[in-house]
Amino acid sequence: MTTVLVADDQPLQRMGVRMLIEGTPGLTLAGEAAHGAEAVRLAAELRPDVVLMDIRMPGMDGIEATRRIVGSGGRSRVLIVTTFDLDEYAHDGLRAGASGFLLKDARPEELVAGIHAVATGDAVVSPRLTRRLLDAYAHRVLAPTDTPETDPRLRSLSDREREVLVAVGRGWTNTEIAEHLVLTESTVKKHVGRVLAKVGARDRIQAVIVAYDTGLVRAK
Repeated sequence: MTTVLVADDQPLQRMGVRMLIEGTPGLTLAGEAAHGAEAVRLAAELRPDVVLMDIRMPGMDGIEATRRIVGSGGRSRVLIVTTFDLDEYAHDGLRAGASGFLLKDARPEELVAGIHAVATGDAVVSPRLTRRLLDAYAHRVLAPTDTPETDPRLRSLSDREREVLVAVGRGWTNTEIAEHLVLTESTVKKHVGRVLAKVGARDRIQAVIVAYDTGLVRAK
């Protein structure tokens, strides 16, 4: 059973998500929070598998709440919910340690699938949507902190692993990477796993951020 904490300052939004969770086999509602500070407190108290986090909330926002929840070292993983066209802070949430993000107008089945994905340690955001977000905002906020030649996070990567990280940073799926590098998808999956471990990324989305941060991939 996957437990979910819902953090959103909109009562109607929380009610809708609550009804979805309560009506979905395999999910159970751990609790609800109306602002970031309450989300941090309840995450520590209830230890849910997933925190469904809104960004824009009064007082402590979802980004800071995400940073504190992830920084506590607890079991809870954070799934950010955002309005992509208006909210330019989604990438900040990813940098704070969120495991991904979904749009607020996501279909119920997409939200359920996203919750399950995060609970099992996977990334939620599709590579295509990751690419859209980074293309739109990377030139504003993802300035490289070092060069690919000197950044310590990249030194342990083999040439092939570096190629895979570039491909992940560009938003390619495992199928696309396999076709481009002439590898099997199972081999690509193994390479991706090793890349995540070596660069210290929690999941695929964090690897995308690393690729941009290090200058290995640059916004167009």
